[in-house]
Amino acid sequence: MDFKRDILPLKNIIFRTALRITLNREEAEDIVQDCLVKIWKQTQEGANIQNLESYALTMSRNLALDRKKLSANNVISLNEEVHDHEDEHQLTPDQQLIKSENTSLIEQLVNKLPEKQRTVMQLRDVEGKSYKEIADILSITESDVKVTLFRARKEVKEQYLKVGIFDSK
Repeated sequence: MDFKRDILPLKNIIFRTALRITLNREEAEDIVQDCLVKIWKQTQEGANIQNLESYALTMSRNLALDRKKLSANNVISLNEEVHDHEDEHQLTPDQQLIKSENTSLIEQLVNKLPEKQRTVMQLRDVEGKSYKEIADILSITESDVKVTLFRARKEVKEQYLKVGIFDSK
């Protein structure tokens, strides 16, 4: 097992998972470090980890939940994540503002979801995990993953429609 080849590439997915739960960038960064160190130590001690990514995500989730309970952390913006952007130079300033407001609104709505719904949305819609992978990571059934994801998306959509739709055309 090589740290740079096998473990270090997991840092981004661990970070995003931890950030979705804690809603705190610094806390998420600490969780990434803790996870990477713990995984490395366990692999060096001969632990037989069959799915390293799933194991890392489960560890990240558990550490984030533990830290969130300890610090009683509440909502903080997630606007610092780096995203792939379309050619924004082709948008007018008005369109750029509308797009920015839409993105901010959706982030706020997702942040208001219960932790389980936020995590399922993160793993499915951002990380692209399968229902089975999410079920394994969260220790729930696949049908529970589907129901939770449906409810989360429905809630975000309903709240988005209540606040108002910004037309980006």
